[in-house]
Amino acid sequence: MVLIVGVIVLIAVNIIVLSVNSRRYTTFGLERVAISFIAPFQELVTRTIRYTKDIWRHYFALVTISKQNHILLNELNRATEKSNLWQETDLANARLRNLLDFQKNITELVVAAEVIAKDPSTWFKTVIIDKGKSDGLTKGLPVVMPQGIAGQVIEVANHYSKVMLIIDRNSAVDALVQRTRARGVLKGESTDRLNLAYVLRKNDVRVGDVVLSSGLDGIYPKGLRIGLVSEIIDHEADIFHEVFITPFVDFEKLEEVLVVLNVQKHNLAGRK
Repeated sequence: MVLIVGVIVLIAVNIIVLSVNSRRYTTFGLERVAISFIAPFQELVTRTIRYTKDIWRHYFALVTISKQNHILLNELNRATEKSNLWQETDLANARLRNLLDFQKNITELVVAAEVIAKDPSTWFKTVIIDKGKSDGLTKGLPVVMPQGIAGQVIEVANHYSKVMLIIDRNSAVDALVQRTRARGVLKGESTDRLNLAYVLRKNDVRVGDVVLSSGLDGIYPKGLRIGLVSEIIDHEADIFHEVFITPFVDFEKLEEVLVVLNVQKHNLAGRK
């Protein structure tokens, strides 16, 4: 409003002054009075116009910067997404390389599978893998990883299978202590550790000992790593050690596994 009024006044005064000058009715004193009267309005209008221009210039600059920031943010998000995909690909390749290296070290025929689902309950420790009958899988086959034994196949469909992990309460693995060859039965507890049962107290077992599969249960190949002895409890009236094992496999991060196809034939052939 001030700008409009100022412009109107300035225009009116300039018209009057120009009209007077053209008719030569003005004197030097009148011009000086007119300039003194007009100058403040001109200064006000000029500053107002400059201020308004600055506001508009800053506004458009901010709009432009905002658009540029939006574009850069989208580009950053896309770059971050690509980086995450590349990182996941690198990690997956590393896991697959470990599986391939492990596969070269075993004589059994194996099939690689991906874990696609997990049982959410706390009572059962099972997973679903993306291989089934069409891939040669049958019930009872062992499932392993480079770190150690993971579990065994308990249900098979055409393209999918259910695997019971060794930490499940229903799981049992015939095992031995690598250092002393003391034998026991490894039982799951549905927690992050296992119980090595029926280890006689006369056998030497120590914390830190490595526990392996014995191969005598007809399911798992002999000599596969299972875990480390983490705790030993002895009771005076008991003839067995109470031994707890921390498995090598991190079952919370299970993503790819190997299913051993011919272990039963291999073990049976070894018994003959």
